[in-house]
Amino acid sequence: MFVGLKMLKDFATITPETLMMDADRILSETNLWMLMVVEGQRFLGAVIKEDVRGTLPSPATTLSRHELNYLLNKMTVKKIVKKNIPTVMPEAEIEVAAKIMFDHNLAGLPVLDSSDRLVGYINRNIMLEVLVEEMGLEQGGARIVFEIEDRKGVIAEVSSLIFKMGISIISTATFFHKESRMVVFRVQTDDQGPIVKELTSLGYKVVGPEDFRSEWSL
Repeated sequence: MFVGLKMLKDFATITPETLMMDADRILSETNLWMLMVVEGQRFLGAVIKEDVRGTLPSPATTLSRHELNYLLNKMTVKKIVKKNIPTVMPEAEIEVAAKIMFDHNLAGLPVLDSSDRLVGYINRNIMLEVLVEEMGLEQGGARIVFEIEDRKGVIAEVSSLIFKMGISIISTATFFHKESRMVVFRVQTDDQGPIVKELTSLGYKVVGPEDFRSEWSL
């Protein structure tokens, strides 16, 4: 999956001259954690919700109403624009965008074209939607998880077994836990019993929550 196929294209942007109180209002109305700062279509940086909130006067301020209104009508976001925000291009793999967001603890990433024009925005909500979609959760079926040794042909072998049983595969994924590699198959059936039985007979270790309960139990 590519970023350009999942990114938001219609979202709020601001300029360096946007008033701080207007940026705060937009953040509240859109439920975003960051706003892209542009000049035309050229990306300049981003402002983060916590920076906006940290810059606005405290409710406990001793300023008079007149002084407060004067201040609020002068404060723009210009000084809190983060110019070193990582960016991605539309053709980037979505997992690469997720890794960048994780490494930098970001709620979202601006998407720029080859001319550094802002063409989209991708955030954590989209990443969660992609995870649900790629795991095939909304298509129903049953989930089978098994530990495997690190050797070639395992997924092909299991896929062939399921195919021969006349059952469709909705999705596959690989996860790592400690020293174990686990493969997850979501299959189009309400009864995974026959598949589990066959996998077990072939020496695969099928696992479920009960195999890990000691790791999260008090």
